[in-house]
Amino acid sequence: MKSTAKSNDVYHVPAATPVGGRLRVPPSKSITQRYFNLALLARRSLTVHRPLVSEDPRLYLEALAAAGFEVGHGDDQVRLTPGEPPAEAEIFCGAGGTMYRFLTAALTAVPGTWHLDGVPRLRERPVGPLVAALRELGAEIRCPEREGFAPLRITGATLRGGRTRIDASTSSQYLSALLMAALAAPEPVEIEVEALRSEPYVDLTLDAIAEFGGALSRDGDVFRVEPWRIGGAAAGGEVVVEGDFSAAAYPAAAAALCGSTVRLDGLRPDSRQGDRGFIDLLGRMGARIRWWEDRPTSGLEVTGPAGGALRGVEADMSAMPDQVPTLAALAPFATGTTRILNVPHLRIKESDRLSAMAQELGRLGAQVEELPDGLVIPGIWAERQPPDSAVEVLTYGDHRIAMSLAVVSLRRPGVAIRDPGVVGKSYPEFWRDLETLIGR
Repeated sequence: MKSTAKSNDVYHVPAATPVGGRLRVPPSKSITQRYFNLALLARRSLTVHRPLVSEDPRLYLEALAAAGFEVGHGDDQVRLTPGEPPAEAEIFCGAGGTMYRFLTAALTAVPGTWHLDGVPRLRERPVGPLVAALRELGAEIRCPEREGFAPLRITGATLRGGRTRIDASTSSQYLSALLMAALAAPEPVEIEVEALRSEPYVDLTLDAIAEFGGALSRDGDVFRVEPWRIGGAAAGGEVVVEGDFSAAAYPAAAAALCGSTVRLDGLRPDSRQGDRGFIDLLGRMGARIRWWEDRPTSGLEVTGPAGGALRGVEADMSAMPDQVPTLAALAPFATGTTRILNVPHLRIKESDRLSAMAQELGRLGAQVEELPDGLVIPGIWAERQPPDSAVEVLTYGDHRIAMSLAVVSLRRPGVAIRDPGVVGKSYPEFWRDLETLIGR
């Protein structure tokens, strides 16, 4: 069934509707973009099976085309074939912070002059620590309008090697970008990490580098990357993108909230994705979690407690920040008080996600205390019904705010979600899948 939700439209979520069924979750956006980035750096042919096809990966493929790659689309796959890079090119990142940071580092190793830019919100997202670290390795990067922010002018093939340091306390993407770009430097690179947040995302990067034949070691807070000796997938091989736990969190949360069962195909219980931890968090809140395996596939079944009687939790969300809005969506319905902590960097995502969820939950009638690094949300709807007045909520141009508010709306009647098309950034079929689960 094709959803009628469009960008600049309003989507009315039907509340008090049974939720249940089976879905195949989308491929991982994080892993898809790592494979694309490593293909750019390796400059070898690569077939990526089951890549995510959404706004950010599409922009990444356009960047690869601008860098001289031939991009071929097949049956649930993309074939990347390198060609001669141009002398100069402009690359548009949209609102994609991951793409922006990865390319800031990667293009310093690719011959050419590169102009990197994005939408106004991307220009507000900092990249200064990464630029400073790259400059210590010889990279030539200019910030024509404001130091440490897009737009950037990058002179390619200037990344030399040596030692640098990075403060990754605001984004693990800084470290991931450096680790991947260092593979293409002519000399070894040592990276001293002063602080690191969301380390599971770095683990994903290390796994991808290993698939591409990279040589890397770690001694405490220092990573050492050896110059690439082409091997593994980088020699012209194939990779397969696993299912996305970030996307799976929404139907899993819906099942937990509505006291129903949802089965999600294509997820691995041993995945290194940081948002894999959200499934365990649902278990702490009272959901029943069951993994299944039917080789070569595997998946997850989530069953919510009867009546959606969830328990409030205190959670350090630094390892899975993308799921803060999802947990906030459940919190008003969970007994006790939910405390979400240690995520100050959420204020520099596609939106200020802490402020956005506090404001929109408040608009719906929930109580939210906004902290500098988190949220405190009492479960006022655990003992009494939420209001049912008609409310139109905002999405702030942020896909995760839109999908999280959709979860709230399954039990808070009368909600209309403005600009539902923003989900196209990471989960283009979200509304169709939601309608599948509610039987529309």
